[in-house]
Amino acid sequence: MRLHRLDIAAFGPFGGTESVDFDDLSAAGLFLLHGPTGAGKTSVLDAVCYALYGSVPGARQSGQGMNLRSDHAAPADRTEVRLELTVAGRRLEVTRQPPWERPKKRGAGTTVDKAQSWLREYDAAAGAWKDLSRSHQEIGEEITQLLGMSREQFCQVVLLPQGDFARFLRADAEARGRLLGRLFDTHHFAAVEKRLADRRRETEARVREGDAALLADAHRMQQAAGDAPDLPELSPGDPGLADAVLAWAAVARSTARERLTVAHCARAAAESARAAADRVLDDVREVARLQRRFAEARERAARLAERAGAHREDRARMERARKAEAVAPALELRDAAEDEHRRARAEEEDARARLSGEYADAGAAGLAAAARRASEELGALESARRAERRLAVLRTEQADLDSEERADEGVLQDAEGWLAEWETTRAELRARIESAQEAAARAEQLAVRREPAERRLAAARQRDQLGRDTDAARAEVLRLTERAGQARTHWLDLKEQRLSGIAAELAAGLVEGRPCAVCGGTEHPAPARKDAGHVDREAEEAALAAFQRADEERAGAEQRLGLAQRALAAASAEAGDAPTERLAATAAELEREHTQARRLALDLHPAQEALLHAEQERDRRAAARQEAAVRAASRDTRRDTLEQERTALEAELAEARGDAESVAELAGRLEVWAAKLDGAAEAARAAEDTAQRLKDADARLADAAFRAGFDTPREAAAAVLDDAAHRDLQHRLDAWQSEEAAVRAVLAEVETAAAAQQPPADLGAAERDAEAAARRLQHAVSAWDAAERSRVQLDGLSARATASVRRLAPLREEYDRVARMAGLAAGTSADNERRMRLEAYVLAARLEQVAAAATVRLQRMSSGRYTLVHSDDRAGRGRSGLGLHVVDAWTGRERDTATLSGGETFFASLALALGLADVVTDEAGGVRLDTLFIDEGFGSLDDQTLDEVLDVLDALRERDRSVGIVSHVADLRRRVHAQLEVVKERTGSVVRQRGR
Repeated sequence: MRLHRLDIAAFGPFGGTESVDFDDLSAAGLFLLHGPTGAGKTSVLDAVCYALYGSVPGARQSGQGMNLRSDHAAPADRTEVRLELTVAGRRLEVTRQPPWERPKKRGAGTTVDKAQSWLREYDAAAGAWKDLSRSHQEIGEEITQLLGMSREQFCQVVLLPQGDFARFLRADAEARGRLLGRLFDTHHFAAVEKRLADRRRETEARVREGDAALLADAHRMQQAAGDAPDLPELSPGDPGLADAVLAWAAVARSTARERLTVAHCARAAAESARAAADRVLDDVREVARLQRRFAEARERAARLAERAGAHREDRARMERARKAEAVAPALELRDAAEDEHRRARAEEEDARARLSGEYADAGAAGLAAAARRASEELGALESARRAERRLAVLRTEQADLDSEERADEGVLQDAEGWLAEWETTRAELRARIESAQEAAARAEQLAVRREPAERRLAAARQRDQLGRDTDAARAEVLRLTERAGQARTHWLDLKEQRLSGIAAELAAGLVEGRPCAVCGGTEHPAPARKDAGHVDREAEEAALAAFQRADEERAGAEQRLGLAQRALAAASAEAGDAPTERLAATAAELEREHTQARRLALDLHPAQEALLHAEQERDRRAAARQEAAVRAASRDTRRDTLEQERTALEAELAEARGDAESVAELAGRLEVWAAKLDGAAEAARAAEDTAQRLKDADARLADAAFRAGFDTPREAAAAVLDDAAHRDLQHRLDAWQSEEAAVRAVLAEVETAAAAQQPPADLGAAERDAEAAARRLQHAVSAWDAAERSRVQLDGLSARATASVRRLAPLREEYDRVARMAGLAAGTSADNERRMRLEAYVLAARLEQVAAAATVRLQRMSSGRYTLVHSDDRAGRGRSGLGLHVVDAWTGRERDTATLSGGETFFASLALALGLADVVTDEAGGVRLDTLFIDEGFGSLDDQTLDEVLDVLDALRERDRSVGIVSHVADLRRRVHAQLEVVKERTGSVVRQRGR
C-alpha cells in the first residue's frame, strides 16, 4: 500500500482546505511530520484512517460525525477527506464526508446532511477515473479486503504508536494477550475455548439431568413397591448410581410378584362365595315375584266384575254411533249449505242498503243493467280528465316562470351594483402592486449596501480585537527577548568560566604513564586542581539548552506577533478608520430599512392575485347580467303561449264538469256508484244460488236418515259422536278387553298358582347374605388390583430406568471426553503442565515470531547489545505463554523488558512495532506496506543511538518504501530534509510541505 495524495477540508484543526503530496515526501524515502503541540500532526494520520475505514483511531473514536468538523470552518464549507492510494496494484481514490449540520437554504435554523462516501479507481487504459461505489458498507468491505487488515491492525501496523509498545514491553501476560488478540484476530481460538467450556457445562447438565430423572424413577418405584426394602442414599453424579438403582429395582419386582400371587388366591375364593349367595337370592326373588303376581291378578278380576254394567252401556252407544256415521256426510253438507246461504243473504242486504230506494226491490238482472250504464258515463269523461291534468301542468310552468323572473332580477341588481364599483377597486389594487414593487426594488438596493457594511463592521471588530492581541504579543516579545538575553548572558558566563577552568577538567582525566591529551607527556608533575566555582560540561550544556529554549520561545512569539500584525493590517484595510460604534449603527439602520422594505415587498404577490381574482369576478358578473337579459326575453314569449292554452282548457272543463267542483270529482262519484251497483248485483245472484243449494241438501239428509234406521234426521244427528268422544269410548272398550284377557292369562299360569300355595318368601335375609359376600369380594379385588398396579408400575419404571441407564452411558463417555478437552484448552487440566490456554498458546507462537522479527532491528539499533526473546515460563501463580525478555550481550544475562531505560525502551518498542508490522502484514496475506508512520519517542535518544535508529529506519526504504516520522525533536529537522510542517494559526492550522 502506497499513499499518493491527501486532501483535507474543514477537518479537525484545519479550517480550510489543505493538501499533502505523499509522492513528493516519499521521494526521499524518509520524511518528517512536525509542528507545535496541538497543531494537528496526529489529525493528518486521523484523516488517513478516516478515509480508509470511516472512523479515527483508538481513543479518538468518539470524535465521529459532526465532531470531526473543524471549529474554524466557515458555515458553508463541508467537511471532507479525500485520499488517493495504490493497493494491490490498483490506484484508488476514497472520499468521505461525515454528517454535516449546515444552515438551511430557506428560512432560519440548521439541518443535518447525511454522511457520504465515494470510491473511484483510475483506469490507465482510458486515462480517466471510474466510479466504483457510493455505499459506506461496500466501500468498507472493499478497502478491508484489499488491505487485508482491520482498522485496529492498520493503526498498529501503519501508524506505529510507540507509547502503546512501551506499555506492551512493561505489561503483564494478560495485557499482552489483549493487544495481540486484537492484532492477530485470535477470537476464534477463544471461541473454541468457550465452546468447549459450554459443551462441558451442557453435557454435565444433561448427565445430571439424566441422573435426576433416574433417581426420580427410583423414588417412584419405592412408592409403588410399598413394603420393599428402603432405597440406598444416592445423589446425581454418583459413580455407582445406575448399578444401585437397577439392583434395587430387581428386588422390588420380586416382592411385588409374590404379593400379587397371594391376592389372586384370595380373590378366587371370594368370587365363588359371591356366586353361591347370588344364586340363592335369585331363587327367593323369583318366588316372591310369582306370589305378588297371583295376588294382583285376583284383585284386578274383582274390579272388572264391578264395572260390567257400564261396559254393556258403552257397547250399545258405540253401535248407534256406527249407524249414524252413514248419515254424517249429509248432515255436514246441509250445515255447510245453510251457513253459505246465511252469509249470502247478509251480504245482499248490506249491498242493497248502500243503494237508493229505486233499486231496493230490483233483481240481480236489473242491478247489472244499472251498473253497465254507470260505466258508460264514466268512459265519456276520460277526455275531460286529461284536459284537467294538462291545466295543472300549465299552472305549475307559469309559477316556475315567475320564480325564475324574480331570481334574474336579483342577479341583475347584484351585477349592476358590483360593476359600478369596479373602477375604484381596480385603481386601489394597482396602487398596492406599484407600492410593493417599489419596496422590492428598494430592498434589493439596501441588500447590496448591507453586505459591505456588515463586512466592514466584522472587520472593525476584528481590528479592535487584533489591536489588543498585537499589544499583548508585543509585550510578550519584549519579555521573552529580555529573558533570552539573560539566558544567553548566563550561558556565555558559564562557558567563559568553564574555559577558564578547562585545565583542571583535563587534569581530572590524567593517568600516570599515559600521554596527556594536550602536551603528550606521560609525566604529570603538577596537574591543575578544580576550585569550588568550577563549571563542568553538563552545566554549560544545560545553560545552552535553556538559552536555546528561550530563543525558540522568543522566535515563536515574534512569529505570532508578525501574524497578528499582518492580520491587523488586513482588518484595518477592510474596516478603515471609522469607529466601530458608528459602523454598527450604520449596519443596524440598513438592516432595519431592509427588513421594512422586504415586509412591504411581501404584499406584491397577494396584490397581484387579488387583482387577477377581481378581473375574473368582473367578467363573471358581466356574463351573468347578459345571460339574465336573454332569459327574460325568452320568458315573455313562453308566458303568452301558456296563457292562450290555459284559457282554451278552462272553457272545455267548465262545460264537462257541470255542477261538480272538478272533472276528477265527477268521475270519482261515478266510479263509486258503478262499484255499488256491481256489488249489489253480484250479492243478489249469490243469495239466489245458495237458497237453491240449501233446499237440495235438506232432501238428501232426510233420505239418508231413513235408510240408516232413524225416524228423523234429528235422531241421527244426536247419535253422531265427535272425534274426541269416539276415541274416548273406543279406548274404554279396548282397555276392558285387554284387562280381562290379561287377568285370565295370569290365573291360568301353573307356576304362579303353585307359588301361591307356598309359604311367603324371606327376601331380606337372602339380600343381606348376598351383600356380605359382595363386600368380601370387593375387598379381595381391591387388594388384587393394588398388587397388580404395583407390579405394572414397577415393571414400567424398571424398564424405563434400564433404558435411561443405557441412554446415559454414551452421554457419560461424551462428558468425560469433553471435560478433558475443555480443561486442556482452558489450562486447568493436569495434562497442561504450563497451564497455558489455547488462545495464549496461539498468541505465544505469534509473539515468538514478533520477537524474532524485532530482534533483527533491535540488534542494529543497540549495536548488537540487546536481543528480544519469548518466554513461556509461568509468572508467579499466573499462567505461562506470553512472557517477553531481553538478553543483554554485555552481561550475558536475560532480564525482564521492564528494566530497560527510557531510551532503551524507545528503540526496543520501535523494533517491536516494526517486527509486529512485518508479522501482521504476513498474517494479512502479505500486503506490501510502502508507507509507514512512526509516532514520537525520539527525544529520549542520544546522538549515537539516534543515528543508529535512523539507519534502521533508512533501511526500511528498501524496495521503494517510505517512512514518515512524527516528532518534536529539533535535531531531526536537520537530519531529515523532506518535511511536512503543521503550523498552528488563529484561523486554523495549515500544512507546509518541503521535499528533498
